[in-house]
Amino acid sequence: MLVFLASSAAFFAPIFAKANDFAKDRLILLKSSPQVVVLHLNDTIQPISDEYLTRGLKRASDLRADAILIELNTPGGLLDTTREMVRKILDSPTPVIVYVAPSGSRAGSAGFFLLEAADIAAMAPGTNAGASHPVIEGGGTLDPIMKQKLENDTTAFLRSFVARRNRNTAAAEDAVLNSKSYTEQEALKLNLLTLVAASDRELLDAIDGKAITRFNGTTTTLHTKGAELVVVDPTTREQLLDKLTDPNLAVLFLIGGALLIYLEFNVPGTIVPGAVGTLLVCISLFSLNLLPVRYTAVMLIVGALALLVLEAKFASHGVLATVGTLALVFGLLTLVDGPIKELQVHPATAIAAGAAFGLITVFLVRLAIRARRNKSVVGVDALIGLTAIAQQPLAPAGQVLVHGELWQAESPTPVGLGEAVKVRAVRNLTLLVERIPGGPSQLTST
Repeated sequence: MLVFLASSAAFFAPIFAKANDFAKDRLILLKSSPQVVVLHLNDTIQPISDEYLTRGLKRASDLRADAILIELNTPGGLLDTTREMVRKILDSPTPVIVYVAPSGSRAGSAGFFLLEAADIAAMAPGTNAGASHPVIEGGGTLDPIMKQKLENDTTAFLRSFVARRNRNTAAAEDAVLNSKSYTEQEALKLNLLTLVAASDRELLDAIDGKAITRFNGTTTTLHTKGAELVVVDPTTREQLLDKLTDPNLAVLFLIGGALLIYLEFNVPGTIVPGAVGTLLVCISLFSLNLLPVRYTAVMLIVGALALLVLEAKFASHGVLATVGTLALVFGLLTLVDGPIKELQVHPATAIAAGAAFGLITVFLVRLAIRARRNKSVVGVDALIGLTAIAQQPLAPAGQVLVHGELWQAESPTPVGLGEAVKVRAVRNLTLLVERIPGGPSQLTST
């Protein structure tokens, strides 16, 4: 038996050795095949964009990819988020390529900072970048000193990495201070770009073998020709959260949810309006938490709601409702302090939502107050104010006929048989009535 095992091992040993060598060669081949992780950043720059970039950089690091390619098309976004994304690009262990593509795309405002922060800055034909002057959130104006401080801080931030990339700091500053925007050819001539390429494959082939100096001072050579493209798409969660960063959607959810909750309070027990309304309001608050919110606008909205309620309670001939609706519209319009129009509430959305909410709220509140003031039409309280006919002399107690029913009644003054009385109150199933002077004298109720 031992002889058989020994002979078998001797026979299969060369085969196993060749298989092992083949596996090693295959592994070396796989490792030598370049990989480039691809991200598509086609939206405003906000916290969800930062999360997507972070996940892409981690994916590239885990794969030990040769580079990460960010295809960029953005109108701009939040400066705080931009700073964080620039920091992560500069600290990335994997070389970062930012490519403004496809044709017709732009790297506006904050996107220009991301472009210049990359190890390789590239643009496709028919694209533009720049117009990066900082805008105060909400679109307001600053006094000259604060404006100068903001510009100086932003340009210093841009120079801190543009100079290290050996690019044109003067042209980069011009994009901030004078809102200059450059086509791909202008940017290339001004040394703001590494190259212009018509496609990602052309770009990767062009930079293959190029030695670059990383932000930390180390030198590396890119191997990107024929690279395997590992596309990292946004997750379902990131896509959903990205949609929720639309301030117009947040406002519509807030208004719709508030109306449904109010409907639930007026028609208790329906459950569905209250549940759906609560869900919409919670989603809206979550969405607004991702955006820069102006809290003075929140106070304005609360004041507008108070005015709308007062309009239904007091007769102001529409003055309170008008002022409340205007305050609501202005509050919604200024609710989100976005530096670009894509991160601001559109005027049409604010006007439509504010006016509709104002009118519906006043109408519903009026109905609710009117219903509470109306006399009850069920139970013994419904008898109050009705006319009854004495079926017995009331001195002071006896029976009266009202609504076809006999009731025990009491009167502070004597009432004769068949005389009309008015029900004033009900006490322990006894009607408290009083005689109607000159009322009808008959044996039927009215």
